[in-house]
Amino acid sequence: MVRLPGRPDARPPRRPGDPHPALDARQQEETGPRRTWVGRLWSAVSGRSLAGQVFVLQVVIVLLLVVAAVVAQVLQVRHDITQEALNRSLAVAETFANAPGTVAALHSPDPTAILQPKAEAARKASGVDFIVVMNTEGIRYTHPKPDRIGMKFVGTIGPALAGGTVEEEINGTIGRLVQVVVPVKAADGTVVGLVASGITTEHVGGTADQEMPLLLGAAAAAMALATAGTALVSRRLLRQTHGLGPHEMTRMYEHHDAVLHAVREGVLIVSGEGRLLLANDEATRLLELPEDAERRDVRELGLDADTAELLASGREATDEVHLVKDRLLAINQRPTDARGGPPGSVTTLRDSTELRALSGRAEVARERLNMLYDAGVGIGTSLDVTRTAGELTELAVPRFADFATVDLYETVLRGEEPQPGTALRRAASSSIRKDAPLYQVGERIRFVESSPQAHSLASGRSVVEPRLREAPGWLAQDPERTERVLEYGIHSLITVPLRAGSLVLGVAGFWRSEKPDPFDTDELALAEELAARAAVSIDNARRYTREHGMAVTLQRSLLPRSLPEQSALEIAYRYLPAQAGVGGDWFDVLPLSGTRVALVVGDVVGHGLHAAATMGRLRTAVHNFTALDLPPDELLSLLDELVGRIDQDETPADGAAAVTGATCLYAIYDPVARNCTVARAGHPPPAVIRPDGSVEFPEVPAGPPLGLGGLPFETAELELAEGSRLVLYTDGLVEDRDRDIDEGLELLRSALEQSGDGPEDTCRAVLDLLPDRPGDDIALIVARTRVLGLDRVAQWQVPSDPAAVSEIRASVTRQLARWELEELTFTTELILSELVTNAIRYGRAPIRVRLLFDRTLICEVSDCSTTSPHLRYATTTDEGGRGLFLVAQLAERWGTRYIPGGKVIWAEQALP
Repeated sequence: MVRLPGRPDARPPRRPGDPHPALDARQQEETGPRRTWVGRLWSAVSGRSLAGQVFVLQVVIVLLLVVAAVVAQVLQVRHDITQEALNRSLAVAETFANAPGTVAALHSPDPTAILQPKAEAARKASGVDFIVVMNTEGIRYTHPKPDRIGMKFVGTIGPALAGGTVEEEINGTIGRLVQVVVPVKAADGTVVGLVASGITTEHVGGTADQEMPLLLGAAAAAMALATAGTALVSRRLLRQTHGLGPHEMTRMYEHHDAVLHAVREGVLIVSGEGRLLLANDEATRLLELPEDAERRDVRELGLDADTAELLASGREATDEVHLVKDRLLAINQRPTDARGGPPGSVTTLRDSTELRALSGRAEVARERLNMLYDAGVGIGTSLDVTRTAGELTELAVPRFADFATVDLYETVLRGEEPQPGTALRRAASSSIRKDAPLYQVGERIRFVESSPQAHSLASGRSVVEPRLREAPGWLAQDPERTERVLEYGIHSLITVPLRAGSLVLGVAGFWRSEKPDPFDTDELALAEELAARAAVSIDNARRYTREHGMAVTLQRSLLPRSLPEQSALEIAYRYLPAQAGVGGDWFDVLPLSGTRVALVVGDVVGHGLHAAATMGRLRTAVHNFTALDLPPDELLSLLDELVGRIDQDETPADGAAAVTGATCLYAIYDPVARNCTVARAGHPPPAVIRPDGSVEFPEVPAGPPLGLGGLPFETAELELAEGSRLVLYTDGLVEDRDRDIDEGLELLRSALEQSGDGPEDTCRAVLDLLPDRPGDDIALIVARTRVLGLDRVAQWQVPSDPAAVSEIRASVTRQLARWELEELTFTTELILSELVTNAIRYGRAPIRVRLLFDRTLICEVSDCSTTSPHLRYATTTDEGGRGLFLVAQLAERWGTRYIPGGKVIWAEQALP
């Protein structure tokens, strides 16, 4: 034996196939004639091997757990038995205290003579150790030991004298015990005595001790089972480790690791879940793996898709060639579970430089696969027909062709179905150079029948023109242009119809100039695949364009095109449609009687035609309800019922309920009273900009959204000084996916504080907060308040006397003269005479008359009656009924509105 210098104990190196020294010694020891299974197990558990150390540790842990469980169980048993003793004592004491005759015995001359026999009989029957009856001072009347009768009771009786119950553990006259004291109450509820019952601790503990053998037996059985299970586990571990100790296993691992990293062949071990468990140095170099590659999924290591999929699949492979980075690798792979091993695979890699001649074709195939993948994720990213066509051409150039074009029927660009035989329009074009003599984007094209494009459109099949100079059909399209195309260097063409089902939407053209070779069959297949994917996306965009156009047209037709004329508010508004689809946001400005103006802002849940149609129905309903001159809360209640009926009437085809839902804010501004009445149904609150520039969001009770029903709506009264600006908006202005409504309200507050004085300036400042194309519809109204001055308002109190009508007429005549409206004197006197006479005759005091001089002359007569007059034709025999008909003929408009405590009948006349 030759020893290495400096290492007298060194062993000669092992040859491949020689057994490990430590493993060989173990095997020889275990195969001896005297070696039995028990002996091998004892060797394992003796602590010298890894299995023995695990066995000892597990036995110690199980022993500690069993001891802890036994102690806990004993304590729990003692606690449960003590509690049971207290419960039994309580039941016995209460039963004896409430037994018939106990109260009478306490009042008798000799309670002991009556109660002692009963107490002893009850004690023996119930199993308690004592029943003691005592008076309210604690003097015993009964006791198991008669010599203790008449002595002071040992224990607490205060709470029992107060009518409660005492539970305690004390040292009594018969030893350590648990006892309960309860009161004995007379018929009137007064405590006339006490009853105590208890059990000694000796008896309680004795019961617990009787269960101790069972607990110890169970613990011993659990210990035996755990030890047997641990022995089985240690035996399996012994077989897996071959009886090696920790030091021997470490040395074996070091030897194997040295061999693994010394070979010039890449080795990978991958788990069944596709995670890299081990990679030697050569595999790390060949695959250029990162330092933290181990324990990561092989698909996340930056490898090409084919190689990563092979490693993750775990399938068997023999000398498969893969292009990885700039290397051609021959890969062999075998599963590890073929003979009962763990799931996974072992892979070996060799750098096959002699196969580099195949890299060109592999690169082309890989590029084509990449193109198809990019087409799947890059074409159809938007629902715009032109943009989708452009995505196809941008993908094809320069990776597949030098020039690419897409020509679509004009009807397709408008969202309609294609009409074969009509002209096409160039929708998209991409090129490696910008001066190509091809048709430009937007040009209208009509292909001749002999052209390859016309053949593709008519037959629905692709056409390859490998040499355009020898293609007479293509040359006949436009001789002057085709000649320039050939001179430019374009020499080969593929035309592919864009088919979506049975529809041919247009044609895609792929042109080649730089590469001298013409298009071949493989390239035709790739072009057809690209065009097929693009056609589906273009058809989806066409359908969306059609539906979007219909919805936008419907929505715009339902929104107000201009605001009505009124003098109470200076109004500016904005409406911004959503980025995708149309929504159900709407707004309105509605003049009311008495120079008042109603402002409405609403939002229907969802997008599309259904939301736009529902918005139109709600807007029409608001117009109709406004004609009734209802308060805001009553109008929202009617809208709530309407939305509920819409939800009930409209059921989808699948049977699911179509919940519409909407929000709305309704405000009425009165320029005479200078106040604004507001109610909202699930809508964001309004903002008010005071004349000094300060901004506030007034507290307006938030009612439920429309359609839920069941809850009333509330109103809020806002005092608005002249020049204040009321800002109404929908939730798209203050809420989106990137911010919540609280943040949006703060941004709105900042914008309003920095806005100018006018409503238009305010609208511009608010819209600066928004992106170019918001994700939701936005409706915005800014209304600056005006006030109808006192010099344009006149009012009088009218006595309930028909003679007062002439005095009112005279006062009105003088007022009209001051306003220089003498031309309206006659008709105004007739209108007021009729209205005041009806109020005196049919109404209730107080009666008031008010004239308002605004864009029209408004006459109002109010009283405390809620009965409204109705216009009708009077017969020839009727004595009355013609006055209101006369009012309707003289006034432009007239009507009735109800106020708290009465009504107002009004009539408007146009100014001369």
